[in-house]
Amino acid sequence: MLRFLTAGESHGPSLVVVVEGLPSGLAVDADELGAELARRRLGFGRGPRMRFERDQVRLLGGVRHGRTLGSPVAVEIANTEWPKWEGEMAAAPGVPSQRLTAPRPGHADLAGMLKYSFDDARDVLERASARETAARVAAGYLAKALLATLGVEVVSHVVRIGDAASSGVRPGPADLAAVDASEVRCLDAAAAEAMVAEIRAAAKVGDSLGGVAEVIAYGVPVGLGSYVHWDRKLDGLLAGALMSIQAVKAVEIGDGAAQAAQRGSVAHDAIAAAPDHARGGGFERRSDHAGGLEGGVSSGAPIVARVSMKPLATLNRPVLETVDLATGESTVSFKERTDVTAVPALGVVAEAMVALVLAREAQRKFGGDTVEEFTRNLEGYLAGLGSHASAARPA
Repeated sequence: MLRFLTAGESHGPSLVVVVEGLPSGLAVDADELGAELARRRLGFGRGPRMRFERDQVRLLGGVRHGRTLGSPVAVEIANTEWPKWEGEMAAAPGVPSQRLTAPRPGHADLAGMLKYSFDDARDVLERASARETAARVAAGYLAKALLATLGVEVVSHVVRIGDAASSGVRPGPADLAAVDASEVRCLDAAAAEAMVAEIRAAAKVGDSLGGVAEVIAYGVPVGLGSYVHWDRKLDGLLAGALMSIQAVKAVEIGDGAAQAAQRGSVAHDAIAAAPDHARGGGFERRSDHAGGLEGGVSSGAPIVARVSMKPLATLNRPVLETVDLATGESTVSFKERTDVTAVPALGVVAEAMVALVLAREAQRKFGGDTVEEFTRNLEGYLAGLGSHASAARPA
């Protein structure tokens, strides 16, 4: 079954991700992987690091002549800033030039220092940093490649930054390039302009902004996940994966929290026979309020998840009160380089996490040691469903 593990620190020599469970014969292209990592650096409001950070990628194992071998795939993402940090972050015995003892509210600093008995917040922040998401995006590229053999495509877009929100225009797979071309990865041009204005206003006073990204997975077959155990429900797996992204505070599936204010007569997706039902056409749904999931199982409709990110807690000008752990006195938190907002990047990372969950559940269901076996098992499954294979496509 597909699983992955990341290692490395923000200012360490590199990040590494190992992905296990990929079948043999999957096409992998280092240039495509680099392009996917570059998408994570997109977005108006990113900090100075994004202007000079470059992801130098090496495939360390599991790939030969552009194809996976069925063994674990290892990817290294080198840190181009490493020469400036080699002394501070060296693995050899030594002492830091300066200990960071004024933890930042809203970060993992204080909780991590207490948990692991550190006296320097850098021991925490280097791993807790969102730089780790570069390794997740690399793993997500591999998961997307596997899903593509099933006809599944995962896209994202920004629907809110601060008070500026889009009109609800939802991109399809063909729109992804247009989304990435937007300064804030928003398909709604008017909303994108308002988002840029929000970011400029926050930057002017040294503050930060949160927002919401939406992820849509198209072509997901019926039957991924299960209702029989709590830890196999696909919506729970997706929510857990998305909540694990740094600074994410909420996840919604389909209409999400809005359904709490609705009556059941309007909140659910009516089922109807397709016009060609008698000829094996299956069924249609009148809507997709459920976001492609019912009872923890994929319904065949597009899976839709929205991810809410809090404002980043490292601020350039307003101060956040804290306590210096070395002296016990009140002070203000230390500052690291930061973005005004990272919501445009959030969507790309969320795509990776959704793809990884879906690829893992597809592997669980269809199995196979080779890509050919994997896709053949899917075709057999869909043939067995017959007219029910399209049971949830929206009308």
